[in-house]
Amino acid sequence: MTDKKRILSGMRPTGPLHLGNWHGALINWVKMQKEYDCFFFVADWHALTSDYEKTGSISKYIRDMIIDWLSVDLSPEKSTLFIQSHVKEHAELFLILSMITPVPWLERNPTYKDQIVQLSNKDLSTFGFLGYPVLQAADIIMYKPFGVPVGIDQVPHVEITREIARRFNYLYGDIFPEPQAVLTQTSKMLGIDRRKMSKSYDNAIYLSDNPDVIADKVSGMITDPQRARKNDPGNPDVCNVFDFHKIYTDKETIDQIDKECRVADIGCVKCKKIMAQNLINALEPVRKKREYYLSRPELVDEIIKNGIQKARNVAQQTMEEVRAAVKI
Repeated sequence: MTDKKRILSGMRPTGPLHLGNWHGALINWVKMQKEYDCFFFVADWHALTSDYEKTGSISKYIRDMIIDWLSVDLSPEKSTLFIQSHVKEHAELFLILSMITPVPWLERNPTYKDQIVQLSNKDLSTFGFLGYPVLQAADIIMYKPFGVPVGIDQVPHVEITREIARRFNYLYGDIFPEPQAVLTQTSKMLGIDRRKMSKSYDNAIYLSDNPDVIADKVSGMITDPQRARKNDPGNPDVCNVFDFHKIYTDKETIDQIDKECRVADIGCVKCKKIMAQNLINALEPVRKKREYYLSRPELVDEIIKNGIQKARNVAQQTMEEVRAAVKI
C-alpha cells in the first residue's frame, strides 16, 4: 500500500511513439512517478474505435509501446504498467456505465465531432466510436485515481468522466471519486513538414529511429519558407528547426544560430546538421535502453505480466463494490 495519491493515464497503440508523445506526455509521466502512485495502460481496445478494420499490427504496437515506455524511464517498480484488454473488468464496467450514460452527452463531445471530420476516410459511424468516452470513463474510475494528467485541450475528456461518475454515484451510492484534470506542461512539437507531428501524416521522428534515419529526416525539415537561398536572411521565429534547437541545443549555440541566421551567416543545411546531432545525442540513452529491453524479451514479458496482475487486483476489488451497489 502507498499513501501517495493515484493518477492514471493511457495511450492507444496505433504505431511507434514519436517525439510529440515524449514531450507531450511521457516526460510528465516520468516526473509524476516520484510524487504519485501511477497507473499507465496501453489502450488497445481504444485502438479499435478507429482502426477496427486493420488490427494485424496492434499486438506488435502494444509490445513496442511498453518497450518505449521503459526506454524513457517509466519504471515498473514505481508505476503499474498494464494492457487494457487483459483486465476484463474494464469491459464489465463499460457495459454498466453505458446503461446510464445519456446519448446527448456523447454526441456533444468535441473530440467526437473533430475526429469525424479529420478521419473522414474511415467509417466512424459505429457505437464503439460514439461510446468511447464511456469506455474511457470505465478505464479511469476503475482505479479511483485522484487525477488524470492532461493538456488543456483534453480537459473535456476528464469532465465527461466526472459526469458519468457523478451519475453512477447518484443512482447507486458513492462508489467513485470524481477524478481531477491534472494539467501538465507540454512542448508543442511540429512534424518535419510543420504540421502537427503525427503517425498518420508520416511526418514524425520516432523514439525508435536510428541516428541515420534521424539525420535524414532532419535534413528534410521545412525551415523559414521565405528563405530560398543560403545568402537570404532568415527568421528563426518561424523556423521549425529552430524550435527543435530550443529543446535540444545549449543556449549559447542557440543565441549564436539566432544571430547568424538573421544575417545569413549560417545556412539551413549546417543549422540542421547541428540540431540533428544534438537530437541524436539526446536520444542516445533512450536508444541504449531500448536495445537492452529488446534483447531481453523474457524481462519484458515479466514486467507486463506483473503490471497486469497489479491492475487486475485493484479492478476486481472495484467491481465487487460496483456489483454490490448495482445489486446484480
